[in-house]
Amino acid sequence: MSCASKRRHAGRRRVRVRTVSDALPLPLPVPPAAPPQYPPPDLSPWLAGNCGLRGVHHFESSLPGPHVVVTALMHGNEPSGAYALNMLLKKGPKPRHGRLSLIFLNPDAYARYNPAHPTRARYVEEDMNRLWRPGLIHSQHDSLEMRRVREVLPVIETADLLLDLHSMLWPGPPLFLHSGQERNHSMACHLAGGLSPTPLVICDDGHQDGSRLIDYARFSAQGGQARACLLETGQHWSQSAAQTAVQAVRQFTAVTGTQGLSGADTQSGICKKPPIETATVTDCVQAHTATFAFVRPYASAEIIPTAGTVIALDGPDEIRTPYDNCMLVMPNFRVRRGHTAVRLAQPAGQTP
Repeated sequence: MSCASKRRHAGRRRVRVRTVSDALPLPLPVPPAAPPQYPPPDLSPWLAGNCGLRGVHHFESSLPGPHVVVTALMHGNEPSGAYALNMLLKKGPKPRHGRLSLIFLNPDAYARYNPAHPTRARYVEEDMNRLWRPGLIHSQHDSLEMRRVREVLPVIETADLLLDLHSMLWPGPPLFLHSGQERNHSMACHLAGGLSPTPLVICDDGHQDGSRLIDYARFSAQGGQARACLLETGQHWSQSAAQTAVQAVRQFTAVTGTQGLSGADTQSGICKKPPIETATVTDCVQAHTATFAFVRPYASAEIIPTAGTVIALDGPDEIRTPYDNCMLVMPNFRVRRGHTAVRLAQPAGQTP
């Protein structure tokens, strides 16, 4: 499948409706914040790397096999992935075949992470997860994050299978995102089937404001072989997010054959395959004003049953659901102008 071909760009006419209203702008909620429920990992033993690249660790087997890559800390205030990689590095990975690479992508942003303010330190100069377009990488564009993308690119260019670990500011169930292509969908579903609770799998061809790592041409090109998906493990500081990240790394290294499963893993359900709930993003709603606000606090993955339901106001525009049973994916209640406010998705098996 390729969800890129299914994105209804013309759907913006159905989603965004210009109105004439005397209503005052809706109040914006305060961003959530709480002390981390798990200790932010000390990465000082790992920042030098073991292959000449800062924060990058390679492990080789003596047998041929795929190059499996796990990335964490694309954003410095999302420590759950770093927590999982820290645990794996302490054990000393020994791939059964192929290569395993573990990458802390933005250690400079993480160095600014303060548990007292867990919503800060997303990046230093710009969002690293909007920079993965070849034309931009090979341009004169410069920032700390751009230089880091170029630094780790040789590893990414040889990855056969990649899992990118993230977490969310606003609470929501774990979910996988992939940028289309049947090979990426299949991998995400396979991984989701081994986690408990089972994450959603969302086909989403990206943001208007830049390319994610999973959108990089190696993983998203038609006819390619390399696969990638992104896992949102849960709310940044929650213990469940850290546990989901640990489960996901175990599952990923197990299904790719680089690491074996323990008996405890098998008993806990890792590698089992329950039914997977999937959906395809049809509309990516961007905030056009600084006053973008939802009419109520929706939950991520909430289903809005009726087409035409007003879910948000954006200056003079009403944002309406374009079809019945519309899923809201990761609504951002304090979105900046020009950034993604919410994705609208169609659950599998339904038609608009």
